[in-house]
Amino acid sequence: MALAALIDAGADVAAIEALVHQLPVGWWDLSIEPAQRAGLGATNALIMTEDDSSVIRTYAHIVGLIEQAKFPDRMRDRAMKVFAVFAEAQDHLARDLSRATDAPTGSTSRLPGLSAVPHSPSSFSGPPAPSFADVCDLRSILTITAICAALEVLDIDEIESSPVAQGTGLVMLGDILEPTPIPLTLALLAARSVPVTGRDLAQHLTTPTGAAFISALSIRFGPMPSMTPTAIGYGAGVFSFDGMPNVVQVSIGERAPVDRRGRRLILIETNVEDATGEVLAHTIEQLMTAGAIDAWITSGTGKRGRPMHVVSALCNVSMAEGLGAILMAETGSLGVRSAAVDRWQADRTFAEVDIEGYPVRIKVGPGRAKAEFDDAAMVASRTGVPVREVIAKAETAYRRASEVRHLHPSMRPIDDR
Repeated sequence: MALAALIDAGADVAAIEALVHQLPVGWWDLSIEPAQRAGLGATNALIMTEDDSSVIRTYAHIVGLIEQAKFPDRMRDRAMKVFAVFAEAQDHLARDLSRATDAPTGSTSRLPGLSAVPHSPSSFSGPPAPSFADVCDLRSILTITAICAALEVLDIDEIESSPVAQGTGLVMLGDILEPTPIPLTLALLAARSVPVTGRDLAQHLTTPTGAAFISALSIRFGPMPSMTPTAIGYGAGVFSFDGMPNVVQVSIGERAPVDRRGRRLILIETNVEDATGEVLAHTIEQLMTAGAIDAWITSGTGKRGRPMHVVSALCNVSMAEGLGAILMAETGSLGVRSAAVDRWQADRTFAEVDIEGYPVRIKVGPGRAKAEFDDAAMVASRTGVPVREVIAKAETAYRRASEVRHLHPSMRPIDDR
């Protein structure tokens, strides 16, 4: 659906195919046709491949395929990042299943996405731990690569996303009754704290491939950013639902310039005297997930000299009421206060460097370049290198690459491996 939406928005199919054909794989074909979902015109995309079920593809194998392809740097880095997130989620599920099968006799283990299941090691060994080849068959590899190619053809710099829709219940897939959301889909979204929204539909609304793409490449989640739209595309899903178009919508445009006079925002706050540290941390997480621009906690002294905390959130005017409700619900406060504030924001851009074979985003502002912590934490978890060292390596690599580009503009940024 994402690939079809990008094609519907103007990505040239021939250019996409030319890039993807650089992958050293067997026969495949991309077919495109118009579609309608609940009266909305859209595009349907389908990738067909030869039967390669006997081929076992590890993460290292897939990385090798991408490196052989000689893609443009941005496209290569995006594809690498999606497959790295895939591998990370698979490892997480495998560890959970391993803990479940190693639990003491008669204990209760929680498998990802399933209810509690009592078992004993002598009578139940659990489902097989998923391998990277289970989800990254040739079609998935080609789909992810084609999405990255479409982004390259359209010259997309940044991706933002709304919360990701999920269905409910159990759905038959072939001969297997699967929970929805699929456990791997949830693992992929949870790995990057991607917000989700539920739909009362007994269908898989997000595939693992889609979850990997959106969690790996989106820089933020929430309402549509301030932008000037230049193209819109709709990618059709397989199923049609009554009263709701089953499509992915893509809006392409130029980000609105920063208003040097400041941007009007709302500051909402409440005083809390009896919340635990766990509750306060959870409140901050919920506020950020719901769309707060920033949220923080300040220690202070309340009535009668009692210690207390001030929980604050900064948000767009349109979101103040909803975030205020979250603030009261999570802290148990009986009210919140708000004030209009102006915020001045410096220009910033994003760059990427390669650390231990993984891309790490760098936020670049006037006089400072800072590694994105989530990316650095992912590299640390995959390599065993302390996260502080990953951050230091990433920021050093960016500075060195900037110096090289300044002295020799034709040279590529260096890697710090």
